[in-house]
Amino acid sequence: MKKLFSLASLPPFLRDSILRWITVFISFLSILSLVISFLYSNVLGFTLLIFICLALTFIFNGMNKLSEDRDNYISNLSYRIHRGEQETLLEMPVGVLMLSKSGKVEWVNPYLQPYFGDADLLGNSVSEVSPELSEILDKYWEDENPQVVEWKNHYFNLLIQKEYNTIYMMDITRYFNIEKSYNDEKIAIGQLFLDNYDEITQSMTDQNISNLNNYVTNELSAWAKEFGFFIKQVDEDHHIFFAYSKTLAEIENDKFQILDKIRESTSKQNFPLTLSIGIAYGDDNLNSLADQAQKDLDLALGRGGDQVVVKAKDKEARFYGGKTNPMEKRTRVRARMISQALQELINESDQVFVQGHSHPDMDSLGACLGIHRIASMNGKPCKMIVNEEGLHSDVQRLIGEIRDKDNLKDDLISPEAGLQQATDNTLLIMVDHSKPSMSCSREIYERLENKVMIIDHHRRGEEFPENPVLVYIEPYASSTCELITEMFEYQSQDAEPISKLEATAMLTGIFVDTKSFSLRTGTRTFDAASYLRSAGADSEEMQAFMQENPDDYMARTHLISMTKFIDEKHTLAVICGESETVYDPVTAAQAADSLLNISGVNASFVITHRPDKKIGISARSNGRVNVQRVMETLGGGGHLSSGATQIKDKTIKEVERMLVEAINDVEQEENI
Repeated sequence: MKKLFSLASLPPFLRDSILRWITVFISFLSILSLVISFLYSNVLGFTLLIFICLALTFIFNGMNKLSEDRDNYISNLSYRIHRGEQETLLEMPVGVLMLSKSGKVEWVNPYLQPYFGDADLLGNSVSEVSPELSEILDKYWEDENPQVVEWKNHYFNLLIQKEYNTIYMMDITRYFNIEKSYNDEKIAIGQLFLDNYDEITQSMTDQNISNLNNYVTNELSAWAKEFGFFIKQVDEDHHIFFAYSKTLAEIENDKFQILDKIRESTSKQNFPLTLSIGIAYGDDNLNSLADQAQKDLDLALGRGGDQVVVKAKDKEARFYGGKTNPMEKRTRVRARMISQALQELINESDQVFVQGHSHPDMDSLGACLGIHRIASMNGKPCKMIVNEEGLHSDVQRLIGEIRDKDNLKDDLISPEAGLQQATDNTLLIMVDHSKPSMSCSREIYERLENKVMIIDHHRRGEEFPENPVLVYIEPYASSTCELITEMFEYQSQDAEPISKLEATAMLTGIFVDTKSFSLRTGTRTFDAASYLRSAGADSEEMQAFMQENPDDYMARTHLISMTKFIDEKHTLAVICGESETVYDPVTAAQAADSLLNISGVNASFVITHRPDKKIGISARSNGRVNVQRVMETLGGGGHLSSGATQIKDKTIKEVERMLVEAINDVEQEENI
């Protein structure tokens, strides 16, 4: 009975619940109509009965046909979908590799099979079949995002579904090569400048100048021909060139050997010529590229020249060269022009603020006093911004002397007071640094960032004020005090001259930064020192400023006792201070200086906790190791022979590891 009334025994259309209810409804209406018709007339009833039987037969047959057609369509569609799934897995242009939970290959579709060659896949692990692919899968197994990988000299878009142990690999070699060709053929614009061409040629004969020009042109042309780019001379000391990005990569791999070649060759002929190059790429707008290339050249020159700055759009700059100390210029024209421009800026302002870097040294504070005197000579008030917390003993003594001078004590103010007194027409002069993050007061810089002048002797870094009104960065100079001392010559002779205290402080700054006139010292350094001495600088008072208190001396001696070497030849010395002890940055710098007195030591690095809770590194070199590059790798900067950086949220040991990695990276780049 159950079988009789089961759905399987019913006509096809009655197996559908909707059609069954339609059938019941039509049948009910038909029976009701027949009953009513027979009540009125038998003839009418029989006539309607015949009509209803024919209609129901037609309707039921149509519904049965409709149901059968639907079932056939669904069955055919299911078959096609199932078959399509199988054919897709077998024939689609995407490789599919299924693994068991134990990592064995369970199935691979025909698309991916040829890449394995004749290897027997099923039942074997991927590492047994293809160790290279196994390493790739291990690397990206936890990554849910598609990755572009190289395998078997092909490039694949790799997607791993680890929950199903399934790997999808699409061969995108053709599209990858198209994209690579597109990127390789992007234009790079370079600006090339002969750093000291004017200084060298001013004392040469016309014949020697012609020979020098021919030599430089021939070398640059040969360089361009070797790598396949276009170069054009636009001035005696200026060239511009265009290259593809692929060519630029090849030149970078060569480490811009053209710099060493021209410098070494011209040095042998007693007219050492150096190059600076700025290169920009990665932008489709040629005007933007040209502007960026000029900025990169300015950055290379601001860092002392004899180097290359390469920068892509929205990327960090890369530096090459910079292996030599900047050469001293023999002309004072730039000093005179800067001095005149400074006078104009001072006269246009209602007051002058001058600030050095945080934790100022004698050069920084001496430069502040020099600018204060220049502002006074031009009849404008000047405030020196100094944060007096955590100062070293020598700077504390100098500030004590300033507090005792009636004409100076009111002009030495805190950052908080300076922020209150600043106006829209205040000129801010940043001395002995160019990074806003290193300023004594970042808030004052941000308040006056549209009217900022920079005077510095450190090489310019990537962090730099966006729109300074005047920049005087001369990496060849021994100190900022030397640069400012030269400006006094071009001030009004009727103004009150530099005082004894100011001259002594500035001479002390030069003396400290040159390590008693033993480093970065040129003829103009001695000229500046001579001027300050004649202006009343007191050597005995200078020695008193530089005297250490017992605690600083003992701390420096203790640091030196922890010296260790990180290379087999004992040329790289490192000191790591205790994790629980805070050292004054000046003490750490003095310890680094002392290590250079050890025979065979080419560079020294001192890692200590600073009062600002950062980890500081003071780096010094005798010129054979470019500590500036090492410090820049860690976010700092400096000179070829002197650098520093500060690192947040790290331990002494972590910073030491970072330092060793940075040194190794620079060694690989420069073979130091």
